[in-house]
Amino acid sequence: MAVLLREVIGDVLRRARTSQGRTLREVSDSARVSLGYLSEVERGRKEASSELLSAICTALEVPMSRVLHDAGAELACQEGVDGLPVAVPTTTVIPHPAAMAVA
Repeated sequence: MAVLLREVIGDVLRRARTSQGRTLREVSDSARVSLGYLSEVERGRKEASSELLSAICTALEVPMSRVLHDAGAELACQEGVDGLPVAVPTTTVIPHPAAMAVA
């Protein structure tokens, strides 16, 4: 079965959110996207427009280029080269600034 770009992007977004310890509600409020729709995007059920993707990336404080780069690397890994598997890509996680705050 073919891998869909929306599924890979959703996985990348979910990993970014969970690595920051943030909830769907926190990110959906910040991005001004309904919680249900954000959930559907993360699960790869809905294709995010560029505007929506930008809003989610801004809410996560992750550059859209990073999300697209990571999604592209994941796709390349899953597709393989000439039928051979490709090394698993390294993912850079940018923590949310609030998670790094010192009391």
